[in-house]
Amino acid sequence: MEFKEVIKARYSCKKYSERQVESEKLNAILNAGRLAPTAKNLQEQHVYVLQTADSLAKIDAVTPCRYGAPTVLVVAFDKNNVFTYPGGKRNSGMEDATIVAAQMILAAADEGVDSCWVNFFDPDKLADILGLPENEEVLMVMDLGYAAEGTGPLANHSSRKSLDETVTYL
Repeated sequence: MEFKEVIKARYSCKKYSERQVESEKLNAILNAGRLAPTAKNLQEQHVYVLQTADSLAKIDAVTPCRYGAPTVLVVAFDKNNVFTYPGGKRNSGMEDATIVAAQMILAAADEGVDSCWVNFFDPDKLADILGLPENEEVLMVMDLGYAAEGTGPLANHSSRKSLDETVTYL
């Protein structure tokens, strides 16, 4: 699929079928995240793949937003391996993990796999329930799978502000 079509067609899926994501497609999605740019090439991201009934139950314990997805990715980053920007107020952790996640979402769409970015959870509770290392901070959860029959984008999916409302040339 052409990139312009990928970004236009991709939507947040809110109901999944039981069909599993094929390992080749999952690997392509994970590899897209691995290839994402990071500050100073620190590659501080860590992606956890949850597919078993036990691991998915842990996701269900912290959020109602799995929507039946058979695969969930948890994107985290190593807080001890980030680049601190001038001024000391920000570092690369969240933004690098966000780039990783965004590339994986677009790669999923390119592979014909539906996804949903989920932030409706307590990241500390999720890290605890999954037993993640203390140096890692959870950025987001990504549902992956195939839309259930009759599922599609929300009604307002195609509603976008014009460029002049969102861009200013200085």
